Amino acid sequence: MPEWLPRAMVLALVLFGLFLLADWAFRRLLGLLIVLLVAFFVSLAMEPAVGVLARRGVPRGLATALVFLGTFACVLAFLAALVTLLVETTTNLAHESPRLLDEGIDRFNRTFDQHVTTHDLSQRLLRESDLIEGYARTAADNVWGVSTTVLGGLVQVLTIALFSIYLTAGGPRVRRTVCSLLPPSRQQTFLHAWDLAIDKTGGYLYSRVLLAIVSAIAHGVFLAILGIPNPVALGVWFGVISAFIPTIGTYIAAILPVLVALTVDPLDAVWVILFAVLYQWFQDYLLQPRITARTVDVNAAIALLAVLAGGALLGAVGALLAIPATATVQAFLSEYVKHYAVSEDPRIEQTASRRKRAKSAPAPQTDQDAE
Repeated sequence: MPEWLPRAMVLALVLFGLFLLADWAFRRLLGLLIVLLVAFFVSLAMEPAVGVLARRGVPRGLATALVFLGTFACVLAFLAALVTLLVETTTNLAHESPRLLDEGIDRFNRTFDQHVTTHDLSQRLLRESDLIEGYARTAADNVWGVSTTVLGGLVQVLTIALFSIYLTAGGPRVRRTVCSLLPPSRQQTFLHAWDLAIDKTGGYLYSRVLLAIVSAIAHGVFLAILGIPNPVALGVWFGVISAFIPTIGTYIAAILPVLVALTVDPLDAVWVILFAVLYQWFQDYLLQPRITARTVDVNAAIALLAVLAGGALLGAVGALLAIPATATVQAFLSEYVKHYAVSEDPRIEQTASRRKRAKSAPAPQTDQDAE
């Protein structure tokens, strides 16, 4: 046996053990790493506002507190409005459900020439009571699990908020610490990358806020014209959900106003759905490109791909962070990857027919021509 073989085997076993230990630690710490990643992006988003206050003479700690308190106040106001809407919608649906049921049965009988009555439906429900009881028992058994999930989510939100405050308040100290570990030539690159991340993340938040305001105004006015209750609160709901959930946010936000509209007139629910579809088209193809062109210049296809990839990797958190992260990487690469001038050619725009492009295209250069 060669002398080096036992030592190589021992070294391989040690490396394999270290790999297993690192894999175990990574799996255990994955949740904490995600929390730190979200907190880092939140601190980047808050940095522009904190920087403005700090440059005006406000102590950085106080500026951080003011910015985060304002953010928490907006979030709490939104949640309070949402809870109020849910309670009122549930109450109205409970009061209006007999009328809606009677109207639905009458419309079904006229359309399909049937003679279904409310009594028939109640008897059918009684016959299916075992199934309903099974669903109720399952829901009751899951109450503890849902409560645990909600409490765990609250703990994660508080942890993210705490780390975000620390990272934002101590931003200069964090940057100075990282720079002290890098040579001078790398320090400038790091600081430039940090500035790009702040600009793109802040720009993303700014563009989302603008989209939310426009969406809230548009939907609030439309709901007020229809006579839907609480049009302002529903407009704010529409604006926040449609702006911060990419691509399908408007359709998700339409669920609550549709339920509210059903308590007034089922036809109003149809109008709400049509307006939501048209507004989503207007936002995706006309409004959003003009706003994001000045803040987060990311191609729509790349943005959708980034959102899908982020969602597949980290779920909802990854979907929310995908666009600012992609914009930061794209901006960084655009400055450090060399680009070349492109000559005018009809094949680029595909404006000419294939036969004309073939005639106008220069012949390929051969070795004899080169000589």
